[in-house]
Formats: sequence, structure tokens, C-alpha cells
Amino acid sequence: MRGKVGLVIGLAAGYVLGTRAGRERYEQIKAQAQKVWNLDPVQQQVDKVKDFAKSSAMALPSTLWDTAVKVGKAASTKGSPGERLDAALKVGQDQADDVGAAAKKTSRAVKEAAEDVAEDVKDAVDEAKKARRSTTDGK
Repeated sequence: MRGKVGLVIGLAAGYVLGTRAGRERYEQIKAQAQKVWNLDPVQQQVDKVKDFAKSSAMALPSTLWDTAVKVGKAASTKGSPGERLDAALKVGQDQADDVGAAAKKTSRAVKEAAEDVAEDVKDAVDEAKKARRSTTDGK
């Protein structure tokens, strides 16, 4: 799916950038793209992604913060400077897996959300094309 969306976007960008049809055709393409962007299904997906990004974006920073607090506590324990350093390093290494897992979870969730949006945008474009065909066929 990701490859198809990339191909469509690449073709559209290449056509717009490489066309010799002039400013008028560019404005038509731009207007159609704006219509698709303003469709309710597209905007609903945009809102979903925004909400998701707000909630998911906090997972990684909170994990990083928790890790920093744990390392700080380990570094401030009793003992010699070498013992405190060893304790902080051990906690840091233990927490590295948690940070990595949070980063993977966040990136996977963002990727899935983007794929869902791309699919919904494709569906909205298809619907817009059908509606356009039905209005032009009826004339």
C-alpha cells in the first residue's frame, strides 16, 4: 500500500512540476487537490491523526523522563563515586530496552495511522472522481 501511495504522489508531483500545459492547468490541478483535501472523510482522518499524534507523542518523552529520573536516583545513592557511576550505568542500560520499545511502538503506531489516512484519502479521491464522472456524463 505504501508503495502505491508513493507512486501516485510521485506521479502527481512529476506531472505538476514537469507539465508544459501552463499556469491554467496548474491552477486546475491545485483546485482539485484542494477540493480533495477539504472533503469531510479526509478532514476526519486528519483530525484522527492529530489526536493520535498528541497522545502517542507523549509515550516516548515520558519513557525518557522516567529513565532520566531512575538514572539520577541511581547516581545519587550512597557509596563511592565509582559505585554510583556503576549503579547509574546499570540502570541506564536496563532502561535502554524500555526506551527502544517505546520508540518502536510509537513509530509503528504512526506508520499504521499514516497508512489508514492514505487509504481513506484514496477512497475519498475515488468517490470524488465518481461524482465528477456522474455529473459530466449527465450533461
